[in-house]
This record gives sequence, C-alpha cells and structure tokens, in this order.
Amino acid sequence: MKTVVSFALGCKVNQAESEAIAEAFADRGYNIKTINDKADIYVINTCSVTNFGDKKSRQILRKVKRLNPNSIVVAAGCYAQTNIEAISNIDEVDIIVGTNGKNNIVDYVENFILNPQKACFVNNIMNEHQFEPISLKKLANRTRVYIKIQDGCSQFCSYCIIPYARGPIRSRDEEDILNEIKTLSLNGFKEVVLTGIHIASYGKDNGKTSLLELVKKADAITNIERIRLSSLEPSIITDEFASDISKLKKLCPHFHLSLQSGCDKVLKSMNRRYTTQQYKNAVALLKKYIPNVALTTDIIVGFPGETDEDFAQTCLFAQNIQFSKIHVFPYSPKKGTPAAEMKNQISTDIKNTRACTLTNISEQMEYEFIKKQIGQTFYVLFEKYENGFCEGHTPNYIQVRVKHNKPIKNTILLVKIVDVCNNLAFGEIVS
Repeated sequence: MKTVVSFALGCKVNQAESEAIAEAFADRGYNIKTINDKADIYVINTCSVTNFGDKKSRQILRKVKRLNPNSIVVAAGCYAQTNIEAISNIDEVDIIVGTNGKNNIVDYVENFILNPQKACFVNNIMNEHQFEPISLKKLANRTRVYIKIQDGCSQFCSYCIIPYARGPIRSRDEEDILNEIKTLSLNGFKEVVLTGIHIASYGKDNGKTSLLELVKKADAITNIERIRLSSLEPSIITDEFASDISKLKKLCPHFHLSLQSGCDKVLKSMNRRYTTQQYKNAVALLKKYIPNVALTTDIIVGFPGETDEDFAQTCLFAQNIQFSKIHVFPYSPKKGTPAAEMKNQISTDIKNTRACTLTNISEQMEYEFIKKQIGQTFYVLFEKYENGFCEGHTPNYIQVRVKHNKPIKNTILLVKIVDVCNNLAFGEIVS
C-alpha cells in the first residue's frame, strides 16, 4: 500500500482542500501519513498570501523530498498558481497543480507513476467560473470540520494577491453543501465551519441563493450541533442579516469581522470597500441582536503611508469596538500587488513595534472578555485531553480547560467558567 501526505500551508480553505485530497487518496486505497513521516507521495497545498508564505512553501517542498528522495512531490495551490516559473525551477517538484484541478490530483499522481515525467496542470484561473467540486465525508482526527462553500475573490484589495491566485468568485451548489453537512454529522462531526475565500459573496455570482439562506437551511439539519462562519466583510451585516441569524439555534455567536485598519485614510489606500463608521454600524447590529457576541478581526500594521497618528486611530478604534481577539499582521509587500509599489513603505522596526503595541492591546481585551464570562455556564465542545485536563471551546469561541479523569473528546458538556489565567478560561463541568 502506497503512503501519502496531504499537507496545507496557510488558510482554512487550504486546510479543507487538503483534507479532501487526503480522503480522495484513502478512497483509492492509499495510507495517509503526517507531514514529518516518510511517504511515497507528498501533496503540498502551498500559500502565497505573503512573501514568507512563498518561502515556507519552497522550504516544505524541498524538505519532503529529503525525507524520501524517491517520493513523488506535488506542488499545488496559490504559490503554484501565481509563480509557475519559480515552482518549475524547484528540482524536487514532480507535479504542479494550480488552485483548480485539485480534485484530479490522484489521477495526476497515478499517471506519473506510469510515466514519470514532470508535469504542470496550471490553467488561467481568471477564466474559471464554475466551482470545482471537492468534499469530505468521514470523521478525521478532529472535532470540527471546514466546509468549503465558495472560491475566488473580486475585491482586489491593494495588498492582496489572492484574487489573482484564486480567480473570480464561484459559489458551490447549495444542495451539495447541505448534503455534505448531513453526511458529516452522521459520521460523527458536531461542528462545521463554512469557509471560503470570500464567503460574504456566496451566491452573488449565480443569484440563486445567499449566505444567509444557506445558513438558515444548514441550521435546520437535524444532527449537526454547531455551525460557524469564517471571515466576513462588514458590508454583509445588515439589520435583516443580524436579526435573522440571531434566531438560529446552531449558529455560534462568534464572528470574525475583517477590519485591516481603524483609519479611514488607510482603508481607502488598501481599497477596502467600507469606512470605520460602516464597520462600527455592523458591530452595533451584531451586539444589538446577539448578546455576549464575540468579535475577532485581522489588522495589518505598517501599511505604506501609515503614520503614527493613523496607527493611533487604529488602536483607539479597536479599543472602542472591544474585540475579543485581534490577529495582528505587520504589512509584508507582496510582488504583483499595487501596495508593493507604493511610496512611503514603513521600516521593519516600526512595523514590529506597532505589531507589539497592538498585540498587547488585543491580549488585554481578550482577558477582559473572558473575565466577564466568569460565573456563566456554556456548552463546551471538548477537543483534546492532556495531563488530566480536557480542553474545548464555548460557542463564542472561548478556550476552556477543565480537570477530568478521562478523555471526553468530541463531547459537548455544560461548563461553568470559574477563573481565567493567561487568557485561558478554567471551568467546572455542570453536566
């Protein structure tokens, strides 16, 4: 039996795709291994969102060939899509696949076994207008599963290469998504995360449905217990959207609402299609309809032209919103994007200082958010057991640890929050 590693770098979409690729190999009789194992085949789903992502992709591709010089190495994904020449020059790579065609990777590998010649399967992604079918059916070694509902992005933010790597927006058939959720719930999953490159645009390319309609139908599926949404744009949060989702029993009250900057001048330079006031209005709607909602976000610091005053505005805006957590990213110029050619690039030292400042603010807000939950009870989905403690997450995505004498992974139990230490909640099982 041949062995396969299917490994993802970068985003949740890549993770969802790599798990589906692994399942496709398993269905053909292959044995699935992990990234540090010696295997016959390595499929690396590369990332190109930053220059570091490019570098990491190259490193992993070379590393796996060293693990087994006789292995077949497949470079797939965003870096392969946007940098065909660079990937082609990596001697360790045998097969190149872009962001489309991943559902054919098993066939590509088996054809290579019969005819071992370097092959490239990268098309013009801008000409793709159909969602490529890719799905999961079985319970992997985890408690939540990512379901890819759409691909592509048409926003063209000035710092982002992803629209060029993923192409135009393409929505997955609604019935196909719902069937996958049903299958996964019957196979043991209790929580699904609806993910994509830009899920707020779901349904806009075909006019047949919308993210709101999809979530309503998913909420009605009997066996699934939790539904989460990946990153959203503030523009999707209307009064109707917030009101309707607040009535859904299974949708978790945690929203990752993309911000990137709390300064209107910087947002405009980034080509983000909202203002801080529009963002604030979206947050107000979520808080109006959903008590105890958790709001997380991404913020880029040190974007070209960002002054000390601009950064101060971002810090103040974040504190006024009161996020439960901020993912902080120092700006990294990405070749091929307008922002990389902008004047007034910020020095690495200043970017790192700003990142440290905002991270400290985030950690304090996270602590305050968790502290407010002390004394309250939540249903926790437990995910791991280690050294006599079980850990899991509440619906509003607080990480909770409880002392327990046996593993209770993939079990949902009622827990009372009793303390917080190092931004980790500690609880006691109520039932």
